[in-house]
Amino acid sequence: MIVFDLSCSDGHRFEGWFGSSGDYAEQKERGLLICPQCGSDSVDKAPMSPSVPAKGNARRTGQPSTQMTRGDMPPEVKQALKALAEVQAKALEKSTWVGENFAEKARSMHYGEADEAPIHGQATKDEAEDMLAEGIAVAPLLFPVAPPDELN
Repeated sequence: MIVFDLSCSDGHRFEGWFGSSGDYAEQKERGLLICPQCGSDSVDKAPMSPSVPAKGNARRTGQPSTQMTRGDMPPEVKQALKALAEVQAKALEKSTWVGENFAEKARSMHYGEADEAPIHGQATKDEAEDMLAEGIAVAPLLFPVAPPDELN
């Protein structure tokens, strides 16, 4: 996994987790990167500063920390993220990967042309919005999932 700091055209900053740099490039090209704050699909990598630990236990006094680094994540947040990842993994055990055919498969189930079954795959922002407008229940996965044919 690789973590990139991302930002949208409105200046909102957030993290994106990807299987590789290539995964980032592919998702950007397909319009799958969306700002969680405003929904903008104009998302790019933000400048990142290296995480350099302070020497020893040194800490500047009089300057409160205004940011958290990944290393400083509170244990409660780590536990919550781990629990969410486990719930997603458990749900996906009973779900079938349909890849880029997600919108087509979801529609065929919604309109009674195919038996309903849990599925997951890839859809563009526009496809997801269209499905929601049609009353089809879809939701983004909280954590990235690699297509089965790309797993080691």
